[in-house]
Amino acid sequence: MDAKSDFPIDLRSDTVTRPSAAMRAAIAAAAVGDDQYGEDPSVNRLQERIATLLGKEAALFVPSGTMANQIALRVLTRPGDDVIVSRESHAVWHETGGGGANAGVQFTEIGSRGVFTVAELVSAIKPRGHVIYPPTTLVEIENTHNRTGGVIFAQDEIERICAAAREREITTFLDGARLWNVAVASRRSLSDLAAPFDLVSVALSKGLGAPAGSVLAGSRELLSRATRHRRMLGGAMRQAGVLAAAGLYALDHNIERLAEDHANARCIADRLATSSRVELDLSSAQTNILVFRLGPTAPDAATVVDRARQRGVLIFAFGPRTVRAVTHLDVSAAQCARAAEILLETVER
Repeated sequence: MDAKSDFPIDLRSDTVTRPSAAMRAAIAAAAVGDDQYGEDPSVNRLQERIATLLGKEAALFVPSGTMANQIALRVLTRPGDDVIVSRESHAVWHETGGGGANAGVQFTEIGSRGVFTVAELVSAIKPRGHVIYPPTTLVEIENTHNRTGGVIFAQDEIERICAAAREREITTFLDGARLWNVAVASRRSLSDLAAPFDLVSVALSKGLGAPAGSVLAGSRELLSRATRHRRMLGGAMRQAGVLAAAGLYALDHNIERLAEDHANARCIADRLATSSRVELDLSSAQTNILVFRLGPTAPDAATVVDRARQRGVLIFAFGPRTVRAVTHLDVSAAQCARAAEILLETVER
């Protein structure tokens, strides 16, 4: 079925996109070599380009965003350390316990609705050398924040948080899988958004529509260590240029158009917000992810998901009464408007 067919309208995630014909042509024409020897020209171009975009010395291509996040933990912490994150962060909820299994760290969740303040950070820090507490050695920020509906973390607060961390010799990591969305929505450069952090990850397989791949960026010293951990975790690849070429195509063609996804998500949000059975804070509809709760008189999430599927709209249940919908380049404005009507009717039934 063509990506822009009327049905199904797949809003489960922005990871469901399929490479366009032009992206497939770029993949087919990719110059390749052995990336483990540093000889894949497409991978090298991608790494250099993203390092430049993020204002960092070096970058490393990895198969997935979860692996990028796991490598960051391995590089920036030691087993037994404490990592401060926002509540319901991807690192805690969506990596199947990888932080504990791979890096041996524990997480302290702070703040609310995907963000936290510098005051909350300072109060949560556990000192080094304490007889009981594990030392806090890393602060991780997820921007945008998935489970709270694509919320953008305010950059001025990020800068204060990272400055406070540096003063205490605590490293900082940005899980910027959807940082492209932040840049487009906030009209700030990627390098400005990444500047406060020691290490940054960005994904190519979400809003940018590539079939796979994420990139870590930071200092040459950190990236040298990251390369070793990529190998340990099984992420070193050979002729990975066929994937990198898709990423390069996405950088050229799919960043500015993210504004369309944001507008489509807002269209759905505005329609759902008219229902007394839907709990949706329109101020949280900032990018391409909508997370909304079903009120006590509405069907539960499983029922809404099933009814919507029967009518050709695919969404995702985040909990018994919580639903997520995500817009992306494979759904048009007309499809999103149609999906909004179907979801509203499904909730109101």
